[in-house]
Amino acid sequence: MDVSFWVWIATLAGLTGVILLDLLLVDAHPHAFGPKEATRWVIFYVALAIAFGIGIHFVWGATYSTQFFAGYITEYSLSVDNLFVFIIIMSAFAVPREHQHRVLLVGVVIALILRGILIAIGAAALSAFSVTFYFFGALLIYTAFRLAKGDEGGADPADNPMVKLAGRFLPTTEHYDGSKLVTRVDGRRVVTPMLMVMIAIGTTDVIFALDSIPAIFGLTQEAYLVFTANAFALMGLRQLFFLVKGLLEKLVYLSYGLAVILGFIGVKLILHALHTTTSLQVPEISTGLSLIVILVVLLITTVVSLIAVRRNPGLISGAQAVVHEREVQSRMGPEPDEERPGRAGDEHPDQED
Repeated sequence: MDVSFWVWIATLAGLTGVILLDLLLVDAHPHAFGPKEATRWVIFYVALAIAFGIGIHFVWGATYSTQFFAGYITEYSLSVDNLFVFIIIMSAFAVPREHQHRVLLVGVVIALILRGILIAIGAAALSAFSVTFYFFGALLIYTAFRLAKGDEGGADPADNPMVKLAGRFLPTTEHYDGSKLVTRVDGRRVVTPMLMVMIAIGTTDVIFALDSIPAIFGLTQEAYLVFTANAFALMGLRQLFFLVKGLLEKLVYLSYGLAVILGFIGVKLILHALHTTTSLQVPEISTGLSLIVILVVLLITTVVSLIAVRRNPGLISGAQAVVHEREVQSRMGPEPDEERPGRAGDEHPDQED
């Protein structure tokens, strides 16, 4: 796939334009996002991704178009799991509803920049060392096993190293001042929780990217497709947060479905590694078959979850209890004798001017 420097520039400019348009249309007048507005934006971003994939088909061919769609669907489905963490972070920082969209927008931009760095590193590693496929494959299988066991890792903002670093060196306040990132308290400039929660969301996403980026490299080794699939998935994720955050608890078997997808792609990567680094006659899994498997697994996971919840509503209560427990742990933060991240230098803040 031959992608020129100017195509990269045009793509980055286009993505930046879409983000600015979103910011101007939605955040010019901060308000709480409703289901109808969220639905319109989700449809817009999904349609944008479909149009982009069709454009790839006409410019570079059906093979790369299929790889993009497989990667986009995989990234979007894996990103749904991020929403649980976003809910916990939003609750821990008590973000006002009318400002949640802006927080997610800036957090996603930070996440996209960090993912871009990881994608560049991953592409370089795969190009230089074929054995990297073994490492990525083993990582995905391990992650699949961890997800199947229900071990999805912590989401406590107090454990986020970037939040700790910012809280240690920046004077902060516990009070919001609208959507401002910096305000004045007692005559001095301090950082508001808006900046801290943006940092928390953007950098926490990197943890998930360590799983999802190797997964998409199992579907395509084209850095351009990997980046754009991640970009469209992340941009649409913000709106999906407002649309389905009340429905997430019903997807009680989502982690099992994602585990199957990651395990499948992990096996695909190892088979590809064996094919390219040895003389063994091993089968390779096509991208088309991968796309079918991903869609079928997601469909089965959704249907089975909804049927199970309908028959046993107590499953939702269990999911709510898990999320509530994580929210409580996030609010508790560190031990009393430790410095609470994001609150350094502002132990007794006054009201903002």
